[in-house]
Amino acid sequence: MAYEFRDLRDFISALEKAGELKRIQVEVDPLLEVSEITDRVSKKLGPALLFENVKGSSVPLLINAFGSYRRMSLALGVQSVEEVGRRLEELLDMKPPEGLIDKLKLLPRLADLGSFIPKSVRSGPCQEVVRTDGFSLLDFPILQCWPEDAGRFITLPLVFSKNPETARRNCGMYRIQVFDERTTTMHWQTHKHGAQHEREARRLGVRRIEVAVAIGADPAVVFSAIAPLPDDLDEMMFAGFLRQKPVDMVPCKTVDLEVPAMAEIILEGHVDLDELRVEGPFGDHTGFYSLADRFPVFHVTCITQRSRPIYQTIIVGRPPQEDCYMGHAVERIFLPLIRKQLPEIIDMHMPFEGVFHNLVLVSIRKRYPGHARKVMNAIWGLGQAMFSKCILVLDEDTDLKNYQEVVWKVLNHIDPERDIQFTLGPVDSLDHASRLPNFGSKMGVDGTRKWPEEGFQRPWPPEIKMNPAVKDRVDRLWKDLGL
Repeated sequence: MAYEFRDLRDFISALEKAGELKRIQVEVDPLLEVSEITDRVSKKLGPALLFENVKGSSVPLLINAFGSYRRMSLALGVQSVEEVGRRLEELLDMKPPEGLIDKLKLLPRLADLGSFIPKSVRSGPCQEVVRTDGFSLLDFPILQCWPEDAGRFITLPLVFSKNPETARRNCGMYRIQVFDERTTTMHWQTHKHGAQHEREARRLGVRRIEVAVAIGADPAVVFSAIAPLPDDLDEMMFAGFLRQKPVDMVPCKTVDLEVPAMAEIILEGHVDLDELRVEGPFGDHTGFYSLADRFPVFHVTCITQRSRPIYQTIIVGRPPQEDCYMGHAVERIFLPLIRKQLPEIIDMHMPFEGVFHNLVLVSIRKRYPGHARKVMNAIWGLGQAMFSKCILVLDEDTDLKNYQEVVWKVLNHIDPERDIQFTLGPVDSLDHASRLPNFGSKMGVDGTRKWPEEGFQRPWPPEIKMNPAVKDRVDRLWKDLGL
């Protein structure tokens, strides 16, 4: 299986061919109705939905495109997202060549690296129509997802900005509340790269940041916007790695930025750092409303688009939702990168109910006293993993996806006072339970078997397991038992 998507339309065709897409001709309202339909479909692992008759708009709406394990794998052109993780691991394993033969062997891999670099092009389908006047964001089927939302939100935007000091590009995904035909907020939370660009601009005395927002692109480009990459590593280069070919980037018409040439819709404009407006509430992926707060205002000064664009969006809320499968892909793809820094980790898993940052399960090959605590602290020091509210560390023989086994082992293995560790630090901006915005406590649980070297002097009992020979005999008898 190979990645063959030039744009969103190729992905839609592949979904339809795979029986993973349902076209909806019935008229539906973008205010709440699309969300209610999609929520019901996502809860029963239903298909991607292409709404072709959205009230108040002539633009079709695609949603739930990533909303299953199968569709997420299809989106990345693999049988399983673990394949991408293995490719990333191979890339990280590249070592300096020691001799001529090693150097010759390395040349094809170096050529592959060059093929990931985004390619600048002069024009693209995203600019078939250019409008600098007489346009309205409300021409698009932008959703109000939940009853208490403050209004309509663009929920799957690829937000392009530049670091004002280094001019390096960043692409992030920050929800956008629409106020009117051409004014929105820009919800880049304090820990995100967009907010870092804002801080750098303020430090340099810059009062305005140019921004471009792409809506609807090939799935590797969309997925790259949520990837937890290091600061100033170009997400479009990572998209090239996923696609195994470069992303064509076209200069915007009114701002000094490049955007994916094959995108459906582009919003060009600027964020005014001296203008803040109240944004939210918004029904978030935690399953609760995130609270209203003040964020910079994004002024849209130009819209470019395909002649007949498709609006791609997403709803978030109580899991499972479409974003759960995107988060699962992040977990599996970036696990090899975490293992490079923490080789004792056997596996890591974030249950959907933990909404990514609330619960992280880790199994380790324990080598020395206190090893579980070392792993907890190391994870809290890894990029966005710093938001992990609860980390449970278990022995290497634990199946982390078997929640019965995880709960059984953890609850049997801990002395709560001894084995639970608390720390203070940054927490996710959406954590409504933290004592202060963006700051609160986190908990680590050592659910491993305890060693004498850790002060445990009692015998540690073995697990109850039946003799394999008896199991084999009963297997042979089972049919005759009539049970």
